[in-house]
Amino acid sequence: MRYNKPASTIAQQIALLKRRGLFIADELKAAHYLNNISYYRLEGYWWPMQSDKTQHIFKPHSRFEDVISLYNFDRELRLLLFDVIERIEIALRTKMIYHVSHETDPWWFENGSNFKNLVQHTDTLISIDRELQQSKDTFIKEHYIKYHTDTRRPPAWKTLEVISFGTLSKLYSNLNPAIKSKDIIAAELNTVNHSYLHSWLLAIAQIRNICAHHGRLWNKNLPGRPKLLPKPPAPWVADVPQPTEYHKLYVHMCCMKYLLDAVSPGHHFAKRLMEILTKHPNVDILALGIKQNWEKEPLWQI
Repeated sequence: MRYNKPASTIAQQIALLKRRGLFIADELKAAHYLNNISYYRLEGYWWPMQSDKTQHIFKPHSRFEDVISLYNFDRELRLLLFDVIERIEIALRTKMIYHVSHETDPWWFENGSNFKNLVQHTDTLISIDRELQQSKDTFIKEHYIKYHTDTRRPPAWKTLEVISFGTLSKLYSNLNPAIKSKDIIAAELNTVNHSYLHSWLLAIAQIRNICAHHGRLWNKNLPGRPKLLPKPPAPWVADVPQPTEYHKLYVHMCCMKYLLDAVSPGHHFAKRLMEILTKHPNVDILALGIKQNWEKEPLWQI
């Protein structure tokens, strides 16, 4: 079967949504939004409002303004989490550069004997090389000019500053457990040892990619599955998410909050999250996996 639907105008898109049962009070305003936010980007937010997902018929009382409110909520949440992840990412970079470089040498990330899986390590080095080549940072360019006879990559304190969080998390996860720094870093982040931290980092890196590409977080089936600590040494949640809930955002936000407490005391993550939820009372927090009375949990108390 070949796809043969033609492109539709904004007016046609509005007419289609109305025929399917979506109430649009202000068509000019709806046209403005559809001119600036594509139909299929918004579709992810009105999808749960449809009673018939084959014929795309909306449930009674479904409103376009609620779609936009949900979109704006998701955007504000995405910006908040991007800020939180940035702080975690910078702390992880700093700790990996410092601890592993002192334990081994400044080019530890090149040495296959420092890693569990050599195939994965080779793939990671390919990613590192690509990111070094794409880097616009002056300190990288000047390094290659000044040390042009040195066939090694720049040392860890330069190279690890320009690689992505995804590459960084893979580098940490693949570190040989014999490298003591792997557990030292985990302990400094209050995650006890590397067997827990690596799953958190991989999951958070995936969320970071969603945020960086302006993807949807609300009502999203997330791929990461963090391994939770049975007895966390720092404040955690009493109502612990179950494995069946790990695909929702809440458990990942709990992991982020826990790490942020370790690297950035005095932050305002919980307060800012509460402000966003209060601003958008129509948002179904269950679609994010957020528990009732979440703000009273030891982890989230403001």
